[in-house]
Formats: sequence, C-alpha cells, structure tokens
Amino acid sequence: MARPQPDILIENQNNGLLVQILKAKYIYAVYYQENPINLRTINKLSRSGLKYKKVSFSNSGHAHNLAERLNKLFGTSDFEVYRFTERELVTENIY
Repeated sequence: MARPQPDILIENQNNGLLVQILKAKYIYAVYYQENPINLRTINKLSRSGLKYKKVSFSNSGHAHNLAERLNKLFGTSDFEVYRFTERELVTENIY
C-alpha cells in the first residue's frame, strides 16, 4: 500500500534543489519522567565529538523508536512520547 501524498504548504526551487514545506498533523516529542529533554552525545575520541540529537518528530513512529532505544539503553521505562496538541506562538526575545 502506497503512502498518502503529503499536503504541500509551500515550495521553492533553487539551483536544482526543491524544498517543500509539508503539513504535519502533530509534533511528537520524547520526555523523561514527564519532562521535556534534549539529547546530546559526546565522542571522547574526537575533538568535534559533541552532537545534539533530535527528540521531536512529525512522525510518531520515530519518536516511539527513540523512546524505546533510550529505555533499553538506560534500563528504564521512564522515556515516553508526548503529542503536542496546543498551539502557542512564541516570539524570540532579542537582547
């Protein structure tokens, strides 16, 4: 069975690269003990080994897979997936 076609909100083509903004129904994020998280990895063998990983996704399956991997890695069941349903506009404060 084929995937349904996404709703394209806007698109732009520049130098052969087509960028499409697609509509997502929800955003899903991984939480730890009901708290939002960031995820950082550090490779101690490399100077540039510090990386921040994604913890929010427009596809629930990706969020559930990450929560499952983190629960297995830390031997817990405290990583869970939350769905964002409320919208609140947040503007950046420029100092």
